[in-house]
Formats: sequence, structure tokens, C-alpha cells
Amino acid sequence: MADSSVDPALVLAWLTARSIARDLPLPVHDRGGFRVDTNSAEEVRRWLFPSMHEGLTAIGRDVSAPRHFLKLCGDNSDLRNALPSNWEIQPKSYFMKAGVTSAPTPPLPDGYQLGRHQTGPVTRVRIIAPDASLAASGYAAEAADVFVYDRIETSPDHRRKGLGGAVMFALAAARRSPAAPQLLVATEDGRKLYTTLGWTVLSPYATAAILGA
Repeated sequence: MADSSVDPALVLAWLTARSIARDLPLPVHDRGGFRVDTNSAEEVRRWLFPSMHEGLTAIGRDVSAPRHFLKLCGDNSDLRNALPSNWEIQPKSYFMKAGVTSAPTPPLPDGYQLGRHQTGPVTRVRIIAPDASLAASGYAAEAADVFVYDRIETSPDHRRKGLGGAVMFALAAARRSPAAPQLLVATEDGRKLYTTLGWTVLSPYATAAILGA
């Protein structure tokens, strides 16, 4: 088992800012990790562990109800080995941090329009296509001394046009503290985009879930 743990303080800061970006309850300490009681239709609660911990194994053993999620800064194989078979491993993601980049803000293709809306510490960016459909969007929040990017999405019909990068740069313009680390969790496809923008992987990010009604 490779050591892919991340500073717990940084993980907690990211999770706190993510909760603020999504208007969710703030995380609390729970058995060596952090818990968010989301209580949504898709998710009852989630736990995030900065590294492998006996508390994660205990939660996996004790929880059997659907719509619970366990997250680990570590590999899928490590999470799989720590949990009973009723937990399903989800596609691998990556916990990432921005590096120093001086790349200019990319221009939008002809006919596309970008709008940015600020509500307290939360920024929302939307790019509207020439046909008035939503082409790309994303959120960011500056809280707990970090700046996090969240839900960066590009519609399949509008990919490979630089819209994801445009959303990222527009969100970054809202960052008030230059010293605040910029953080996000990316899918495999997202990791490829963010790497071109100067981001680096801090750790793989594994997810297990009990799905169902």
C-alpha cells in the first residue's frame, strides 16, 4: 500500500469550502475522518479520510443502508481491501492543487457568452452557446483559507472548444487571497485538462458507495 495521504488540515479546508459551495452542512470530525450529513435524495452522508484509518474500516463494517459514501485520499485497491463487499468502488478520481501558471484567459468561440455571478464566498460561471443552451458551467468558493473549484462541467456537444479552461479562468478571477491554495477533485478526463493548466495531483481519490433506493 503506497502512502498517498494528504495533510488532514488541507483536506478539511477543501471539504469545508466544498460544503459552502454546495450549501451543505459543514463537515465534522468522525472516527479519524470527516463526515458531512448531506441528507439529500442521492446521498444521506459521506465520510472522507485523508489516509487509511481503522475508523474507515469500522464505518464500512457498521453501515449497511444505501446512499452512504466513503472517500479516501488513496488508491481504489486500498479502499476495496478495507471494506465489505456490499460497498461498491466508484471510478477513480484525483485530489489536485493548482501550480503557478501565467497562461492568458482563453477567448471564447464566436457566439458564446460567459456570465459570472457572486453570492458571498461562492462564484458561479455559466457559458451560454449560440443556441441559448448551457454549454459549460462551474462553481468556486473561497473559505477556510482555500479556494476550491467545484462541478466544472461542459456539455458533450460543446467539448474540445476550450470552454472548460474558460470557466476555470473566470472562476479564478474571483479569488481574493493570492496565498489561498487552489484545490479540486477531478475525474480522469478532468485531470488531463487541469494538468494542461498547471495543476498537480496531490493524491488519488477513491470512493466507495452503498447505492440503492
